[in-house]
Amino acid sequence: MVGIEDIRRAAARLQGQLLDTPCVESRTLSEIVGAQVFLKFENLQFTSSFKERGACNKLVDLSDSGVKGAVAMSAGNHAQGVAYHAQRLGMRALIVMPRFTPGVKIERTRGFGAEVVLHGDTLESARAHAYELAESEGLSFVHPYDDEAIIAGQGTVALEMLASVPDLDMLVISVGGGGLIAGMAVAAKAIQPGIEIVGVQTTRFPAMVNAIQGTHYKQGRSTIAEGIAVGTPGVLTQAIVATHVDDLLLVDEGDIEQAVLMLLEIEKTLVEGAGAAGLAAMIRHPERFKGKRVGLVLSGGNIDPLLLAAIIERGMVRAGRLARVRVSARDVPGSLAEITATVAEAGANVDEVHHQRAFTMQAAQNVDVELVLQTRGRPHLASVLDALHAAGFEAEEQH
Repeated sequence: MVGIEDIRRAAARLQGQLLDTPCVESRTLSEIVGAQVFLKFENLQFTSSFKERGACNKLVDLSDSGVKGAVAMSAGNHAQGVAYHAQRLGMRALIVMPRFTPGVKIERTRGFGAEVVLHGDTLESARAHAYELAESEGLSFVHPYDDEAIIAGQGTVALEMLASVPDLDMLVISVGGGGLIAGMAVAAKAIQPGIEIVGVQTTRFPAMVNAIQGTHYKQGRSTIAEGIAVGTPGVLTQAIVATHVDDLLLVDEGDIEQAVLMLLEIEKTLVEGAGAAGLAAMIRHPERFKGKRVGLVLSGGNIDPLLLAAIIERGMVRAGRLARVRVSARDVPGSLAEITATVAEAGANVDEVHHQRAFTMQAAQNVDVELVLQTRGRPHLASVLDALHAAGFEAEEQH
């Protein structure tokens, strides 16, 4: 079992090899969730993820043992952490990725000097191939979470947080395979035995929750928090979670989307879905955290730009800042101009316009005009609809 001395030794090794990232209070988020929130910005690491910590610690171990190279299986942050630190240490890095891995992740990993092998359509087949390559090429396999050196490296996050903010009541940590929460729990409980450790998983990938709580939640196929989309928890990590973690919570996709958007708007920081899971839990279960001093780990910032664009747009729809409105009018010259003029006078901006003549229940001489509007939020949207009604139009929001 990993102990505090392993984690302190890892911290000494990592000194100067990566960032001691800031851990600071967010006053605005604290007001919103009703607890004092301190954010640990692991998304500021060079590869934008905490995964560098475990990778660096493990690779230094291997290098000291005379191992010349490493094999890893990952479609994300672990790949980049291993590739980057192997390059720094002058070691060979071979990264196996499933064939469906987005090109941007492949190129970024190659950019850190790694050889990338695309194999299989699932993580499991890629992992099996990685073990075969480790054997045939005489390299050491670096597991993303189920490894003592990896766990010890990730635990250094807790050392830094408690050095910055010594009197935290609770740490809230996203959970996939469990490497981060296992390491942090060991470190935090050794330094401050009364501290609460709370893990967060998505409802679509509840493997650790099922393993620890004996539940049988079904596993989904995809999540915007792909960094914690793990089907089977680690053996080592599960044992540590069972003894050191106080609670495990589940969050939905919508909670994570909202958290990503809040961190972007309020903190001006870009966090991937897995990194926003902790804040998502505080939004979903506010009573669990009320009045506490809570440390949240923003574990990574590698998010696909198209996914981020979709999250922003969907968030605007939820807030009523982007709304679809159907207006019924006489199909005569000038009607559209009158509708748009009314909308403009009410202070909204027209994003899209679509005339619907065929697919409508209106009389043949009438037309449905669908507008996508930019507004300042729900109260403003209501005033725009009131203005359209006052101008004599039938108008309603479309959901």
